[in-house]
Amino acid sequence: MNKTQITVLLTQKHNAFMEEIKHLSDNDFIVAPSGKWSAGQQLDHIVRSAGPVNLAFSLPGFFLTLAFGKANRPSRTYDGVVEKYQAKLALGGKAPSQFIPKRVSVNQRNQLIKKLERIVQSLTRRAEKYTEAQLDNLLLPHPLLGKLTFREMLYFTAYHVEHHHKQVIANLKETTKSQRVHPL
Repeated sequence: MNKTQITVLLTQKHNAFMEEIKHLSDNDFIVAPSGKWSAGQQLDHIVRSAGPVNLAFSLPGFFLTLAFGKANRPSRTYDGVVEKYQAKLALGGKAPSQFIPKRVSVNQRNQLIKKLERIVQSLTRRAEKYTEAQLDNLLLPHPLLGKLTFREMLYFTAYHVEHHHKQVIANLKETTKSQRVHPL
């Protein structure tokens, strides 16, 4: 994918997630199956995850090269990044503490959605300023996947929100199922 296609994908996937969150009842926003995050916590996690990516895209390329080096391999495809992420999760990979959400109240929903909207708009604007070559040469560290090229980080960010969107839907189904009253 070229950078324009990636930024469209980022926007579409984040917008779909935010629309889902906006239309949840207050109860569905805060309820979570045992040991899992609520929809509100999923939203907070996405904000916590996308924010540093947006910040990194604002830093000068020479600084990033000094800090993280330059890519010594071609960028993975979108599917390649997804496969690597899913493999790490299957091995028990978890979010580091700074990305783990606290309890999220209904009153925080609109604020978090607006914050995520601003982050995604800023990230897509910043990504468009990089050349295709820079997207494949500049590196950023990922806590689970290691060093990723800018292009791979954008792919990850697009997939990551989709992954958590699917979790919101699955958790709501699980919660609804467990709340059903079964006849004796």
